Amino acid sequence: MVRIVDATAMLIRNSIPSISTADTTSSATTSFASVPPPPSSSSSIFTNYPLISAVLAFALAQSFKFLTSWYRERHWDLKQLVGSGGMPSSHSATVIALAIGVGLQEGFGGSLFATALILACVVMYDATGVRLHAGRQAEVLNQIVCELPAEHPLSESSPLRELLGHTPPQVVAGGLLGIVTATMIHLIFGPGKQA
Repeated sequence: MVRIVDATAMLIRNSIPSISTADTTSSATTSFASVPPPPSSSSSIFTNYPLISAVLAFALAQSFKFLTSWYRERHWDLKQLVGSGGMPSSHSATVIALAIGVGLQEGFGGSLFATALILACVVMYDATGVRLHAGRQAEVLNQIVCELPAEHPLSESSPLRELLGHTPPQVVAGGLLGIVTATMIHLIFGPGKQA
């Protein structure tokens, strides 16, 4: 077991290029990349503009759903504030606002933006694919259960949630909301602005 650990350590040391670090007391060579300093005490969650953009985009999208539900049905449906599905997609608004916020703050050429963009694409694909079709299947299953005879054991089961995913226009609307939200947050509170 010790030989495996020693061999693994040697393999790691040989595969990572040495970086010379100058210190005020001595000059040393390390076999690992230097670690960036911890964030300064002035940085806080309240100045994390990508996070603020994402949370605000989510809140706006859910509020739009809540208000449009009231407009259509003339009664307040509090489930719309936290439920999934509907116009616009709050999932899409959230992940696109996060990706654009990261891009505006850290640059669009870095790996951090690439990671956020891939996450956004996966979430939006899932919203229009898997979740949309799961909702449609729930609709069909609920109809089947409604048509079962009363003596059937499943006839008393509670219905499945049908509004799970989004149509492509709902996802696009959520994405546009995310872009606008992140851009506005960046313009209002971006570099050089006082919060």
